[in-house]
Amino acid sequence: MPFTLPPRIPSGPRRRSLLASAAGAALLAGCSDSPDSANTAGSPSAADRARARAARDSAALAARYAAAIAAHPALADLLRPLRTEVVRHTEAFGGSGQASASASASASASPSDSASASVSASASVSASASASASPAVAADPKAALSDLAAAERALADRRTKALLELPGELARLMASVAAAGAAHAFLLTEGAK
Repeated sequence: MPFTLPPRIPSGPRRRSLLASAAGAALLAGCSDSPDSANTAGSPSAADRARARAARDSAALAARYAAAIAAHPALADLLRPLRTEVVRHTEAFGGSGQASASASASASASPSDSASASVSASASVSASASASASPAVAADPKAALSDLAAAERALADRRTKALLELPGELARLMASVAAAGAAHAFLLTEGAK
C-alpha cells in the first residue's frame, strides 16, 4: 500500500470563513446605529427625513380621525381607539405629543360625554396641525369610514414601499406601523358594511 500525503492545507483563511465573516459584517453594518454617510454639513439624513415625513403623515391622519369623530359622534366608539393608535405612531416617529393628551382624554371619556370629548379632541388636533383647516368629512357615516379606510390603506402602501430605503430600526418601525395601518383599513372597511 503506497503512502499518500494529505492534500496541501492553505496557510490563509478558508473560503467558508471568509464568506461567513463577510456575511456577518454586512449583517452588523445593516443593524448598526451609526450616522448616515450622507449626513454632511448639517443636512438631515434620509432616515431623518423619512421619520419626519412619517410623523407628519400620522399627525394628518389623526386629524382626519378627529374630524370624523366630530362630524359623526355615533362612530366615536369605533374611531377613538384607532385614532389613539395613530397618535402613538406619530409619537413613535418623533412627532409632537400635543395630540396625545386629547386622544387619551377622549379614550377615557364615558359614553355620555363622548360628544364633548370628541369636540375638544378635534379642536386640539386642528390647533396642533399648524392652524390648518380641518379635513373635510363625508356627510354619510359609511362614506366617512370608507374615506378613512382609503387614507389608511394609501399610507400603509406608501410606507411599505419606503422600507427598502430605510436603515434597520426605522425600517422595522415603519413595517410595524404599515401593518397596523392595514389592520385599521380592514376594521374601517368592516365597520362601513
